[in-house]
Amino acid sequence: MSVASDLRTLFHLVASPVRGGTQGERLESFYGRQVGNYDQFRKKLLHGREELYIQLPTPAGGHWVEMGGGTGSNLDFLGERIRELGKVSVIDLCPSMIQHAKQRASVRGWNNVEAVVADASTVDLSPADVIVFSYSLTMIPNWFAALECAIQRLKPGGMLGVVDFYVSRKYPQAGHLRHSWAKRSIWPIWFSFDNVHLSPDHVPYLHTKLKPVYFNESLGKIPFLPLLKAPYYQFIGQKREPHVLSA
Repeated sequence: MSVASDLRTLFHLVASPVRGGTQGERLESFYGRQVGNYDQFRKKLLHGREELYIQLPTPAGGHWVEMGGGTGSNLDFLGERIRELGKVSVIDLCPSMIQHAKQRASVRGWNNVEAVVADASTVDLSPADVIVFSYSLTMIPNWFAALECAIQRLKPGGMLGVVDFYVSRKYPQAGHLRHSWAKRSIWPIWFSFDNVHLSPDHVPYLHTKLKPVYFNESLGKIPFLPLLKAPYYQFIGQKREPHVLSA
């Protein structure tokens, strides 16, 4: 893709109005105009995805779910491991994204991949071994419900992976990064213009709801703005086994 395509995408990110009465309509309004160059541009913006996918398991015959999975491009990070899975579900509210995900699966011969237009906070799924939110949690208005939905549908011992932008709490828990006042104040405003809502609560909530297996905090470059780096995190958590009360 050319620089001109990237600049057009950047224009849509910054200047195009987002319209619609529902979240699905707003997503289609925003991403429908840039979906052709979406994956190429996001390679420069969405950091840490490949590392997360490499660390996640692909159990033979298992069920893998992409919540807010967009065009399904993240599945490329699995390589041939994707064929070990019994079923892969790509869930997204944007029809244009899901159409691209279906095309991708067809071209790559992924017969075990389904792509469905649905709300991540209410979608009804068969039990899953792995569920991933890749830069989607910050775009889901009711992210509490989306995480609860995912955790409920995870099998005991199943893995939930998240990579996303965020800001720390003013006083984060021990061992976690503390962002400056400028980062905590400016980045949420900057991203909110694109209906991406950074939160100081995602990280502590994930650590509370799941058994942490892997956690990393870092900074990633912003395309065409080389002096700026936005905070992001990677998290893998395991669903705890249900407690059995003795008689």
